Amino acid sequence: MRQIFIDKFLVPGKAKQEFKERVSINRNLIKNITGFIEDAAYERTDEHGNLVYVTTAVWESEAALKKAKEIVQAEYKQQGFNLVEMFERLNITMDRGIYNEAI
Repeated sequence: MRQIFIDKFLVPGKAKQEFKERVSINRNLIKNITGFIEDAAYERTDEHGNLVYVTTAVWESEAALKKAKEIVQAEYKQQGFNLVEMFERLNITMDRGIYNEAI
């Protein structure tokens, strides 16, 4: 069964550029992982000037999503990138969920 990985980020205005650069890196990485089907991104600016950014990534199965997470974490380690540190430094919040395709 397909797995849909949905993230919603709240990004302060001053952090938009760095955040979008990292999102671009991540989206390009996952597109080459076996089991990836498609992704999308949506954005708006809220009344406080924050970026509200939603991403979706569709995976062919739970196993494919699990393997993708492992690959992404290994790539972060190789790059010396720490997602938690970046989010703390830039005051970015994230709401993450994994959904099954509704029938």
